[in-house]
Amino acid sequence: MHKISWIGAFLLINNMVIAQVGKEVPQKVERKTVDTRSRHSATVEPLSPQKLWELGRVSGEGLSADGTQLIYGVSNYQFDDNKSEKNLYVIPVKGGTPVQFTTEAGSESVLKVDGDQVLYMFKGQLWKKSLKDGNATQVTNYEGGLENVKISPDGKHILFSKQVLLKPYYSQDKYKDLTKSNVYIYDNLDYRHWDTWNDGKFNHPFVATYADGQIGEAKDILGEEPYYSPTMPFGGAEDFTWSPDGKAVFYVCKKKFGKDYALSTNTDIYRYDLSSGETTNVTEGMMGYDNSPAFSPNGKLFTWLSMKTDGYEADKNDVILLDPQTNTKLNLTAHWDGTVNAFTWSKDNKKIYFVAPSEGTVQLFEILVPTNLKNRALPIINQISSGDFDITGIVGETKDGLVVTSTKMTRAAEVFLYSFKDKNLKAITTVNDQLYSTVAATKVESRVTKATDGLDLFSWVIYPPDFDPAKKYPTLLFCQGGPQAATTQSYSFRWNFQLLASQGYIVIAPNRRGMPGWGVKWNEQISKDWGGQSIRDYLSAIDDLSKEPYVDKDRIAAVGASYGGYSVFQLAGVHEGRFKSFISHCGLFDMKSWYGTTEELFFANHDLGGPYWDKANAKTYTEFNPSTMVEKWNTPILIFQGGKDYRVPIGQGLEAFQAAQLRGVKSRLVYLPDENHWVLSGHNAQVWQREFFGWLSETLK
Repeated sequence: MHKISWIGAFLLINNMVIAQVGKEVPQKVERKTVDTRSRHSATVEPLSPQKLWELGRVSGEGLSADGTQLIYGVSNYQFDDNKSEKNLYVIPVKGGTPVQFTTEAGSESVLKVDGDQVLYMFKGQLWKKSLKDGNATQVTNYEGGLENVKISPDGKHILFSKQVLLKPYYSQDKYKDLTKSNVYIYDNLDYRHWDTWNDGKFNHPFVATYADGQIGEAKDILGEEPYYSPTMPFGGAEDFTWSPDGKAVFYVCKKKFGKDYALSTNTDIYRYDLSSGETTNVTEGMMGYDNSPAFSPNGKLFTWLSMKTDGYEADKNDVILLDPQTNTKLNLTAHWDGTVNAFTWSKDNKKIYFVAPSEGTVQLFEILVPTNLKNRALPIINQISSGDFDITGIVGETKDGLVVTSTKMTRAAEVFLYSFKDKNLKAITTVNDQLYSTVAATKVESRVTKATDGLDLFSWVIYPPDFDPAKKYPTLLFCQGGPQAATTQSYSFRWNFQLLASQGYIVIAPNRRGMPGWGVKWNEQISKDWGGQSIRDYLSAIDDLSKEPYVDKDRIAAVGASYGGYSVFQLAGVHEGRFKSFISHCGLFDMKSWYGTTEELFFANHDLGGPYWDKANAKTYTEFNPSTMVEKWNTPILIFQGGKDYRVPIGQGLEAFQAAQLRGVKSRLVYLPDENHWVLSGHNAQVWQREFFGWLSETLK
């Protein structure tokens, strides 16, 4: 599946599993049949923070060549070691009993399936093992390990990435004799990104000959160019692809440096010819994000995802089709009022399947690929799935349907078969079924409210277990980050709606202005209007729900992270007594100081209008700036702040806490020095949950 390799400036997503690089050899293991479901007592009880982290985290890894077997991964968190362990499993696509495929300590990820041989990555090296039986065999032993590997179609070359030191920003690289120094020296922007200071090392793609695990002399195809490929901070192997004949490499790169890099989203797709060494820009003149390059199965057509506008990271994402023979290019989704998350080709080359937000969910769509691009005919696009669930990824295609991963607000990801015939989902994996059988159910409903401008505002409402409409409940308004990120049927391991409701709260999660799934205009409306209609949407949603007799108006809180944290800070100055408590995680508090310390300035320039010294942006830094309304703060507020968050740097949380303290407002700061914009450590996440729910208990008595 070809997925987006960029991530929105404030997109809140679940925890990442970081692969470890090493040279350990896995022990010989016996093939065995296993039940990957957790074993728990039959007692039904509300979901707890610890039980949430006992869930297996399922990933679809690949299909056997005949499409009958699914290889999937399960990551399990180990509380004692504060780390995750991932193993691979095999199960028939039609359903059955899973068989454990790997048991070694560490994380395995499938690279490809060739016949009955599974080629996978383990601790920085390639390994292979038969689907039928046999032992795991180490294929490569490359010094320093391999990352983001792609084998050429003819099997004669290997493509991978590694870091290259090109700029002596770090003192020990600049002054070789000062080996105990610890200093960074910069004379340009892009000095830090996400959670890492720029040490002068750049990800570069390398290509080498390959035969039976033997890797020849690797060539850096970017040479001395100070650019990143895969792209930073989240790019991976999806930034690379081979030409069908194996004679060229296509890679994604933003070939800009310093201040230009910080101000632009203009990634391009480049073609590197192995024989001549020449590089060609395939997307020359396309000024926004271009990524996820892929060829059709027959190798005749080239596709990628593209945004039009430089500097606009949440622009409409389109599927572009190119015929290399005629150099004819066509935007397949230009006429469609939505934005594409990810896509994959059908095996017969006639369709492209993609996933995209759709009215509070993420669904499957199909494009009928035109047979003659020169006719410029607009292709037919159909939504082929529907329901209260998210399709989070496409694993592959079988003769009967698509193998996909899917979530609900009350169910973590599992792998399903989407049937072409019945157009429904059938579970293939049931990793967490037994654990969920011990969890009290939480009802989820949709609700439509009239916004202040008369438009319909959709929200998800999640109710506590054993909800009784005759009782009154404390209620939480959830403020989404992004800001152009959807609130759908996703499943988070921190901002988990089922967990919030299981503690006795009603939760309302509005699809306010700025969220995809409701048309491009709705999605774009939030830009340069952060404190405007989207904030009014939040107030409309909570005011409407508060009319229900089961909502305790004296116990309502607003919670959120990133732009959601900004929303909480903004609401604290305008809520007029609606809320009795606030919780903000890594929220933007002072727009002027934030503009001066955040790293991806293209985002700030587009969404805020530009710098604070430009008078045209005065509203952003006054009326839409939470710090200018602190004199109105009178409600208890809890503030979380990550020490390694360079998207919303530490000063934002500290400034807000200090302001609240000096105002005499009941407030608490929870500082996570080792966390970035997210919370990745399991133990830290447990502290986060305890402080979160402890604060609500204190302030919503």
